[in-house]
Amino acid sequence: MTVVLKLGGSVVTEKARDETVAGDRLADLAETVADSGVDDLVVVHGGGSFGHPHAAEHGVSSTAGTSDAAAVRDIAAAMEDLNEAVVGALADAGVPAVPVHPFSAGFRDEDGKLHLPTGQVAAMLEEDFVPVLHGDVLTTAGDGATIVSGDDLVVSLADGVGADRVGLCSTVSGVLDTDGHVVPEITAFEDAADALGESDATDVTGGMAAKVRALLDLGSPAFVFGPDALEDFLDGDDAGTRIHG
Repeated sequence: MTVVLKLGGSVVTEKARDETVAGDRLADLAETVADSGVDDLVVVHGGGSFGHPHAAEHGVSSTAGTSDAAAVRDIAAAMEDLNEAVVGALADAGVPAVPVHPFSAGFRDEDGKLHLPTGQVAAMLEEDFVPVLHGDVLTTAGDGATIVSGDDLVVSLADGVGADRVGLCSTVSGVLDTDGHVVPEITAFEDAADALGESDATDVTGGMAAKVRALLDLGSPAFVFGPDALEDFLDGDDAGTRIHG
């Protein structure tokens, strides 16, 4: 079974404190991954308190670009620092994790379409590595560089490696309705449109609404769930909100 798992930026970092890793929580997640029986696993993590503040400072988002090379280096360096921490936590737990930096691999064309080669990721899986990618800054034709979210990467990777299941581990237990209850299933954006909003902390990639829109485009079932449900998801059980178009 091939699984693409995203660890949200608000899960692996303390999002209200700039460049602060949520060390204990990350270590627990890494142990859960290590204990799972997943054959082929690709991990993606968000930017949290590393990437988002730097992107916001430079006025860069998924739609607003920059041609300032110093800004690109600043954002990319912050994300590489976080990636090192995530890869390190997984490695400490016994997971054969290796880093993959999207800025050096992908780009957006003049129509804004994401091009992310996945052959190298598939090769890593064949050699029993666990590739770990992350939201990043990305060269964009005609716009310098923009932000690519972990959610967009998840969609591209899921298609590229033929994922059987996709999971987004967030700080909430699923997509919540207006009463704060988990929506068990979403098959169209309108199913939960009234409840979807933006993230409370600085986020330049669109919050939960963007996650749901991206996951509805997948050909495989996707789940949004909290850290406590990670084991269930990796075991092949339903977790949080099931999303499929």
